[in-house]
Amino acid sequence: MDLGLTDRVYVLTGASRGLGYATAQCLVADGARVVLSARDADAVAAAAERLGGPERALGLAADLADPETPGQLVEAARQHFGRLDGALVSVGGPPAGNAAVISDEQWRQSFETVFLGTVRAVRTVADALPEGGAIGLVLSTSARGPVPGLGISNGLRPGLVGVAKDIADDYGPRGVRIVGLLPGRILTDRNRQLFAATGDPERARAEAEATIPLRRIGDPAEFGRVAAFVLSPAASYLTGVTVPVDGGALRGL
Repeated sequence: MDLGLTDRVYVLTGASRGLGYATAQCLVADGARVVLSARDADAVAAAAERLGGPERALGLAADLADPETPGQLVEAARQHFGRLDGALVSVGGPPAGNAAVISDEQWRQSFETVFLGTVRAVRTVADALPEGGAIGLVLSTSARGPVPGLGISNGLRPGLVGVAKDIADDYGPRGVRIVGLLPGRILTDRNRQLFAATGDPERARAEAEATIPLRRIGDPAEFGRVAAFVLSPAASYLTGVTVPVDGGALRGL
């Protein structure tokens, strides 16, 4: 199936590794070009080089908590590749812990990056996109149901789903699409850390797999392929929805 990605240009945040990088790999494999951003300058530069260097990928050190970042990424895409067709907005997972014990400062910092940083990026990119553009938000299955031990995520992610739906309504008449992606248990560094924090990572992984109908943890590439499709012209009638990528773990219809 031709996704229509050849020579299209996408900005991806939090993309030096994990789900952002996996999506970038899939986009580039289908002919797209990408601007990657992450806070670690060395890591994002190395990621861009692995994807083919300046002809296919540009890496920039940036933090979504900085209000200037979204505009800088839009400009970088236009200057380096001459166009912008969409974005994948992903931020690192907030601190673990139950909502009852998380400090005010942890809430504030997470709101600035996970929530406000995402909203600002989506708004800025959407304003810059032509008809046919698309934005994917990397959220979490916690948007549909609380995940034990992830109080901040349980609090912020559902709000982002509502924001994404609202923005999709605003930009739909311009032909710009907004889609939320809900990864479940995918074998990223974040999930490895959560398993390790239990003190018995092998047992924690086995217990997690037992709750997934496919009985396994997902691979980042499996998320990346879904995200690349959602961002592509092949998904041109898909907007204002959230798409679980979780092996069937969510039980809601």
